[in-house]
Amino acid sequence: MNNRYPYKTFPDFLKRFFPDTKVQKISLNAGFTCPNRDGTKGQGGCTYCNNQTFNPSYCKTDKSVFTQLEEGKVFFARKYPQMKYLAYFQAYTNTYDELDSLKKKYEEALNTPNVVGLVIGTRPDCMPDSLLDYLEELNKRTFLLVEYGIESTNNATLERINRGHTYEQTVDAIERTVARGIHTGGHVILGLPGENQEMIIQQAMQIAQLPLSTIKLHQLQIIKGTKMAKEYAECPTDFHLFNVDNYMDLVIDYIQHLNPEIVVERFLSQSPKELIITPDWGLKNFEFTNRLVNKMAELGAYQGKLFRNQ
Repeated sequence: MNNRYPYKTFPDFLKRFFPDTKVQKISLNAGFTCPNRDGTKGQGGCTYCNNQTFNPSYCKTDKSVFTQLEEGKVFFARKYPQMKYLAYFQAYTNTYDELDSLKKKYEEALNTPNVVGLVIGTRPDCMPDSLLDYLEELNKRTFLLVEYGIESTNNATLERINRGHTYEQTVDAIERTVARGIHTGGHVILGLPGENQEMIIQQAMQIAQLPLSTIKLHQLQIIKGTKMAKEYAECPTDFHLFNVDNYMDLVIDYIQHLNPEIVVERFLSQSPKELIITPDWGLKNFEFTNRLVNKMAELGAYQGKLFRNQ
């Protein structure tokens, strides 16, 4: 933690590896799918998921990894001409393919000028040891962060949202990845149906025991074109959707239970306004973060204040 932020920030984390340059992630859609979409484990994908919510306009599967990166760089280079980049394999499950095909896409990204590392988003049940063998070698020559969609630590919730894996599989994948010396991140959604505030704080206490480098927190949003949107229309009382103030209070409580060594990368999902059914707070990440930091200062709250190592 630095003097301004009462939690460990992602920019400070990156400065450990890139002390002399600004680094920005560029999202990619490399044409992957998911095992709960293609019939291997299920159909339809996660009930909350519409990948349009985080794919920039340049992320098109008919474009190569190199082309997507070059087009993504144009936006950031205007403001920061000396910027370096991390290729962020974000859309769907980015380890769900044959090993040779994965290697080709990862290496194509790393061979793009000014790309200095990879962030690979994936599922806990899509990390075979053969791929970890390759990633362990890759990690020795470039920056690498593997980010797992945890979403919940409750198996009943995971089944309800059609994840197709258990929390035990999540723990196993994280531990196997960390054992290879690879920086490992996680992503959770706060407010999934069936989970109350007590369960969410219990989740924070479980997450705190994992050997994670980073964590992302997102509020649940009901997004057009998803199965969850239909569920919400049919039975809105099944959902407890937070307003800004209640969510901020929850986040403060959550991160106070986290291990103080885990980097908190973000707190908010910013889906395109035209896709949001509810809640639409009209806040950008930095606006929410500024309010959060001020409130934590008022309360004397900080990451790890309530952490207990088990």
